[in-house]
Amino acid sequence: MKRILLFIVTNLAVLLVLTIVARLLGLDTWLAVHGQSFGGLLVWAALFGFGGAFISLAMSKMQAKMFMGVQVIGDSPDPTEQWLLAVVERHARAVGVGMPEVGIFDSPAPNAFATGASRNSALVAVSTGLLQRMNREEIEAVLGHEMTHVANGDMVTLTLIQGIVNTFVLFLARVVGNIIDRAVFRSEDGRGIASYLTFYVLQIVFGLLATPLVMWFSRQREFRADRGGAQLAGTGNMIAALEDLKRGSEPLPAQQFAAFGITDAAAVSGLKRLFMSHPPLDERIAALRALGTH
Repeated sequence: MKRILLFIVTNLAVLLVLTIVARLLGLDTWLAVHGQSFGGLLVWAALFGFGGAFISLAMSKMQAKMFMGVQVIGDSPDPTEQWLLAVVERHARAVGVGMPEVGIFDSPAPNAFATGASRNSALVAVSTGLLQRMNREEIEAVLGHEMTHVANGDMVTLTLIQGIVNTFVLFLARVVGNIIDRAVFRSEDGRGIASYLTFYVLQIVFGLLATPLVMWFSRQREFRADRGGAQLAGTGNMIAALEDLKRGSEPLPAQQFAAFGITDAAAVSGLKRLFMSHPPLDERIAALRALGTH
């Protein structure tokens, strides 16, 4: 219910901000003079901006099973799988969420991720490489990290932020595309072929410019999830798990889940750092050490 309320409030906030900015710049008047509705354009941008993001989130569990080959643990007699279920169930009770589906995917690199459309309908998956490389205490910490993502509603919140960004990108790309079409290509209504070509190019440009904002939030939630994993399984175990990831981390096989995994690709510097969904592992480890080991 809180996430639905947040979704409604966020939509209203986006529409309000865009309306105020358009009024201050006289954009609404300019659009009206040129035969376009500011309100209609705004609703269109919000509909497609948020719609695409939430459709992707709604399909995320299905995509994980299809594209990453996640096999959900059922009534398997395998003791390791039963232990995984027990750990996740214990963490779920501790953070106050419903029991998620638990699965395993085939990858030699140690990794894990959580996804799903709500806190009480999530999927937590671990790689075969993680099960082979880490001891049980470290795996518990990784699962605690992922369950903290679930409890914090990070999947939905990140989708909301992406929806906001998409709305601004679509709106600005359409308006600027129409202006360029009129000014450069002399189209009478700003809807010539150049307008559509410019619109798609500007979508890419504005999307790239906005991505660092989304990635900044993603990096902050990783620090929070690390603290959650430390609280659930011990700071020392969480640090040990991250140290292990340093020795063998690789991106997830399906890149659409990169932001939801416990580790990203190797650390980079400069402008590339702005596009990282995860902070460097050394920074995450240092942040946990500052908390003190327990």
